[in-house]
Amino acid sequence: MLLLSLLWAAMAWLAYKPRSTSRWLGLTSFIFGYLVGELGLHLVAVQIALTLLVILFGELSGFSDALALAISVASWVAIGLFYFRAQAVEEIAKQAVDDVIGNSDTGECLTYQPDLQRLLNPLAFRKANVTVDRDVVYHEVNGRRLKLDIYRPADSPHAAPVLFQIHGGAWVVGNKHQQALPLLHQMAENGWICVSIQYRLSPAATFPDHIIDCKRALTWVKEHIRDFGGDPGFVIATGGSAGGHLSSLLALSANAPEFQPGFESADTTVQGCIPYYGVYDFNNRHGQYGSEALQDLVAEKVFKSSRSENQALWDQASPIDWVEADAPPFFIIHGSADTLVTVKEGRYFYDALKETSANSVGYLELPDAQHAFDLLVSLRNQHVVNQVCRYLKAQHQRYLAGK
Repeated sequence: MLLLSLLWAAMAWLAYKPRSTSRWLGLTSFIFGYLVGELGLHLVAVQIALTLLVILFGELSGFSDALALAISVASWVAIGLFYFRAQAVEEIAKQAVDDVIGNSDTGECLTYQPDLQRLLNPLAFRKANVTVDRDVVYHEVNGRRLKLDIYRPADSPHAAPVLFQIHGGAWVVGNKHQQALPLLHQMAENGWICVSIQYRLSPAATFPDHIIDCKRALTWVKEHIRDFGGDPGFVIATGGSAGGHLSSLLALSANAPEFQPGFESADTTVQGCIPYYGVYDFNNRHGQYGSEALQDLVAEKVFKSSRSENQALWDQASPIDWVEADAPPFFIIHGSADTLVTVKEGRYFYDALKETSANSVGYLELPDAQHAFDLLVSLRNQHVVNQVCRYLKAQHQRYLAGK
């Protein structure tokens, strides 16, 4: 019982006080912080159930068991308080969007309130009025078919705006079926065509294979999305983690021939980008990384070369090195408690874009948020999705007004 209670306490402690001074401590902080921050209600319910089982089938007596029970109760309270601190995100996210769009008309925007009924089901993003076309082949390379999924309103829209989603997973894992699903479904309900793509993963793939595949998928979208009711003239890129990196690089390197071998003449511009907790500077020029875990991973698995061996490749892969005045509008999202990709990464990237870009640049820093907070329906993520919807709708209204 005491060991179990200490585990609950450790979860609460690392949620409030995340650590990233080593690879394993950062990973542990991420796991515990994610569970507490995004699934806190479910976590407390499981902990209480396990404690009741221990009490039911064991003999609760003595000082150590009493201490264990006291620690458990204190941990449950701490976890609950931490989870509901995410309610502050509603105003924080709204202000971040307002800072970018001002008084722009967003039109009608279907949103959801994160009430208890919705929060109890973290998979509540699936909607009957959203049609999903799965595993549409967009390219074949070395005998392998690369595919994408298309989320669209069931009422067959015409010239709908397009959201282009790139999944994360440290460039080595993950797939298009897993990530950003609350956002994709809600935007499809709002009349958007959402495309979630697959790309080759390391270690089988070596950069720039990943971004080349993303550009191939974007080219396919521009050529074929009309068949699904989308407007190829308005595409916003998004993605989290490795997807945040790739979506940013995609947006900033429009029409770059080094990333478009064999299709150099294709138009790969996008009308905006919303990267979540991405990697923007592999060179760590500000010393933002507390450990060398990320750089070791990409050197071994993704780039297959160290910085000293191929500095040009490390520069080429860093979105911050592509920042120019003609960058499309950006809205950067990062969690302050992220122990896998430091929040400083988002701050420095925002500063670089704000200083250079002629277009709008927004930044949303989420207090207490860990990496991958957007995978499921949670109190925090529902507020974020609602405000991202407002941002996207405003950007599309500006595009239509410009036309």
